Amino acid sequence: MSTRSLAVVSAGLREPSSTRMLADRLARATAEALREQGDEAVVEVVELRTLGHDLVNNLVSGFPAGELKGAVETVTGADGLIAVTPVFQASYSGLFKTFFDVLDKDALENTPTLLGATGGTPRHSLAIDFAMRPLFAYLRAAVQPTAVYAATEDWGSGELVDRLTRAGRELAGTIAGRAPAARPDPFEEPVPFERLLSRE
Repeated sequence: MSTRSLAVVSAGLREPSSTRMLADRLARATAEALREQGDEAVVEVVELRTLGHDLVNNLVSGFPAGELKGAVETVTGADGLIAVTPVFQASYSGLFKTFFDVLDKDALENTPTLLGATGGTPRHSLAIDFAMRPLFAYLRAAVQPTAVYAATEDWGSGELVDRLTRAGRELAGTIAGRAPAARPDPFEEPVPFERLLSRE
């Protein structure tokens, strides 16, 4: 049996939040599917709500510090990633985008990634395809075909359960088909000044 690390990024702003609830259910579905395939999942959750100050400081300094540094290491060193955001103004939240701006553009290359989003109305479901997928395509993550959007009216529906199960199985299958992650420490070498300028 192999042990697989699964990083879960939740950009929910409230406690409790529907965004975190969706993130947890996606993680559970993926972990269950991994167990069915003979692998054990170690799940680490990154709550962006608690990293707001560190993210703002990073915008000024260009270097993640404190808990943000640990969160970046968790995400970039994982075998798989689940990324979930609330939808504001038909797109991902600013907090969500700011966190992924911290990462080096190659840090998620080929990382199996499952996308999820929450909103008050089904009308915002296309935010996953028109906002989230382009972001993770730029980061060259291996985004899974099935993403999960949950509007207020979706909770408790059989259709949502089916999508959660399918998405978890897809992510687990992609993770199981890869060697365990052995990515270098993203902070091992200083970032060249020219690269900092190019990220402004």
